[in-house]
Amino acid sequence: MVGLIIYLLVIGVIAGYLARLLVPGPDKIGFVRTVALGIIGSFIGGFLGYLITGEDFGEGALQASGIFGSIIGAVIALLIYRAMTGGPTPHGGRTSTSRGPKRR
Repeated sequence: MVGLIIYLLVIGVIAGYLARLLVPGPDKIGFVRTVALGIIGSFIGGFLGYLITGEDFGEGALQASGIFGSIIGAVIALLIYRAMTGGPTPHGGRTSTSRGPKRR
């Protein structure tokens, strides 16, 4: 159990930071959220691997992935996070619902 927790923390750090590096734009999330992004990405990657390959039916669909699956899952999780929170967008980060004067 302790090994799984350490594994998830290490994968979380690596996958979270690589996802933030691969997806352009600033993200105002700290270390803890970056690790959480990587851990969530690991489970997304494990689920996608389960769906694509059909392997590991005995372990179930909710399982952690390796480093590559974790990075892919973390990128997907980051894009979903940005879509839900109104993250970085084109045109200087302004959305149609932004208030205040326009910058020129």
